[in-house]
Amino acid sequence: MSQPAPPNDQPISTRRTGFDPAPDVAALRSRDGITRIRTPFGPSAWLLTRHADVRRMLGDADAFRNGWGPEDLDGARRDPRQLSGERSGNLLALDPPDHTRLRRMLTPEFTVRRMRRLEPRIVEIVDEHLDALERHGPPADLVAEYALPIPSLVICELLGVPPTDRPEFQERTNRQLDTTLPEEEKVELSRQSLAYMTELVARARQDPGEDLLGMLIRDHDAELSNAELIGIGNLLLVAGHETTSNMLGLGTLALLRHPEQLRIVRDEPDRVPGAVEELLRWLSVVGSGSPRMATRDVELAGATIRRGDLVSFNLPAANRDPELLDDPELLDVTRSTSPHVGFGHGIHHCIGAPLARMEMRIAFPALLRRFPQLRLAIPEDEVAFASDHAIYGLEELPVTW
Repeated sequence: MSQPAPPNDQPISTRRTGFDPAPDVAALRSRDGITRIRTPFGPSAWLLTRHADVRRMLGDADAFRNGWGPEDLDGARRDPRQLSGERSGNLLALDPPDHTRLRRMLTPEFTVRRMRRLEPRIVEIVDEHLDALERHGPPADLVAEYALPIPSLVICELLGVPPTDRPEFQERTNRQLDTTLPEEEKVELSRQSLAYMTELVARARQDPGEDLLGMLIRDHDAELSNAELIGIGNLLLVAGHETTSNMLGLGTLALLRHPEQLRIVRDEPDRVPGAVEELLRWLSVVGSGSPRMATRDVELAGATIRRGDLVSFNLPAANRDPELLDDPELLDVTRSTSPHVGFGHGIHHCIGAPLARMEMRIAFPALLRRFPQLRLAIPEDEVAFASDHAIYGLEELPVTW
């Protein structure tokens, strides 16, 4: 097996080069597929890079569960993303049976049929921002003016944030996504966000509306604590905002660099759902996830993973695996849909995937039809990728038309 990766500013589990997995990650996938790596939070972990191995691991919640250290197997559990230990409502940090209970309650609220109730409002939000872009005139930063605010407002609709609160809510959310802020400011923003979500849940308890929190309270009032509702709200805020925002920004850049693919998305509505899937696969904005811990010895990818070992994974490498599909490095929005892991796999497969897909199916073609001459306003080599963000994207995307 390979030796631990040399120190690098970016963990190998999430390392990228432009749109692609980093060369050393792609080389690992071609060579061993698995190696031991150093992690940013202490212990070493196995890193998986091949599609079949990643799917197998993520699909086996009995053998691999959320973990931090050996004590997670037999005693109190800690979560590497939230060292305070507070995990209420955060599906990503939970294992069965807690995860099963919450997921069962949430799943009906994220069916395609339920999400379609939001579709008219999403169309309005997209059109409003296209109108604002047109009034603004070129050049404009597509990240700040389009990719960031649209998912933020959709989350406001989903959670029932009152219209009067939305400007402040959006500003705070956008600042929370800025990884360059001083640590003190990040802590303060988290405190403010928690305080607001606490207030939002209290209002929903008193007068449940037709939003997600209201429906959960009406259907499962006795089963859900306030802490769980707050945790659900915070998870949807981060997971539902940053991932879709970064897909819209990065996806637009990808299409601008592939004009024949852009034309298909703009002019062939029937191709748009497949195009979104291909962009999800090819871009893989979520580079990894929290490490899993082996609950027993497992043979995987030619290695023996021992009970208590941590296992990490690189989703961009898995989604570009030649064993998954032909020409995986090629962006082809006409290809048959592949079982990509852009939304994860198994019990932690993204519950908001139907909503994210709907937003992208509306926002990409609407933008390209409104501005058929859309193009970069700066040289391609000056576009700044947000390589230090937990969710991969762009710092900004200056465009003109």
